Amino acid sequence: MRDSKIKTFIFTIIFIGLIFGVIGLFNSDSMDNQAPTISISDEIYWNQKSPIDLNISDNSSLQSIKAIISDSNTSIVILDKKIDEPKSSLELSLELPKGMILQRDKSYKLTIEARDFSLFGANVASKSVDLIIDNKNPQIQIINQSYKITKGGSAVVVFKATDENLQNLYIESDGYIFKPTKFVKDGYWASLVAWDIQNPNFKARIVAIDKAGNKAVSNIGFYLQDRKYKESRITLSDKFLDGKIDELASQYAKNYSQLDRLAKFKFVNETLRASNEDIIRKVTSTVPEEMIDSFYIEPFYPLRNGAAVASFGDHRFFIYDNQEVSQSWHMGLDLASTAMAVMTTNNPAFVAFNDLNGIYGENIILYHGFGLYTLYGHCNETSVKAGEHIGPKHIIGKTGTTGLALGDHLHFGVLVQGIEVRPEEWMDKKWMKDNIYDVLNSAKKAIKG
Repeated sequence: MRDSKIKTFIFTIIFIGLIFGVIGLFNSDSMDNQAPTISISDEIYWNQKSPIDLNISDNSSLQSIKAIISDSNTSIVILDKKIDEPKSSLELSLELPKGMILQRDKSYKLTIEARDFSLFGANVASKSVDLIIDNKNPQIQIINQSYKITKGGSAVVVFKATDENLQNLYIESDGYIFKPTKFVKDGYWASLVAWDIQNPNFKARIVAIDKAGNKAVSNIGFYLQDRKYKESRITLSDKFLDGKIDELASQYAKNYSQLDRLAKFKFVNETLRASNEDIIRKVTSTVPEEMIDSFYIEPFYPLRNGAAVASFGDHRFFIYDNQEVSQSWHMGLDLASTAMAVMTTNNPAFVAFNDLNGIYGENIILYHGFGLYTLYGHCNETSVKAGEHIGPKHIIGKTGTTGLALGDHLHFGVLVQGIEVRPEEWMDKKWMKDNIYDVLNSAKKAIKG
């Protein structure tokens, strides 16, 4: 009787073990019944120079991968890879065998086959994609351009860029990207460009890249006109530090109570300023997609009888206890007349921004098209709303002392795709005609024939 119980117990243990074994087997990688996943674009443009990248993954282990290029007549295996070590994911770069060239005017298919390891037979995945051969560079032709660009100033260029598979088109200058606008008709583009005052040199080039990665570059041969800007050494007084600086630091610094006078100034002049300028740059870097047939605005005259009290491009060095402690660039033109003077815009505009912005105080930014923005800082009152369109001669607000302003004035700025430029150029009717409008109008005539 006892032996019978022992046998029953042993049989039960073995039976339970078999059940768990079967469950474990069916849950193991070797019982995987899902095919591998092939990650690759459904349509590939290929210049045959750069490899085609793809990813293959599987719930268990990959066993083999094959890549085949075919047309209506032939098929060529360009990859037949056996996976020796267990891998659940694999990054691959496909290239043609040496000496093999695909024709540009033919249609091809790229087929990827992937097998995994499974106890009862491999799971197989297959994916075929269109392979479009394109080894021709885009074409760029400059139609017209401003003769010169001044350090801190603006210029314009009009050009033709053609490629049936064009993907990216931009103007690059010292790492900064200007986005061109479609001009007059398809295939033609125009853009304002700017020479950042903080860059000692300027070089601009048009870059066109197609879907296959073919790239064309064309330098824009502006005559470069250097310009010297003012440098100021400003001694900081305790009265100033304990007044306006303390006020701004208490409003914006998270660790205000831990800052001494000098630390508060450095926070306002460096940290807060950088944050405010980032907001401005983000707002003014946007260029809408629509095509334009022309571009014309009146010279800006934002403040009636306004006198310039601080110039654009002033490089300021701040001194405290006979030591240089900080520096900044004044990136606008300060205009003053009477207290709470009315500000207007000569041109129709879209109100891109209207909010409190640190050292700029109550800050308005208007968009006038073609990547051109104007900025109004230190306002005491604003009479526009972000998101609305306004007409010419519109009252936008009143001057004031908000932000880092000691006296009532307007900080007036002009920006080209996020870069501050000399406002004086855009307040000068002759400069605007010679350097912008004549260039655009001449190019327009050439395009229309």
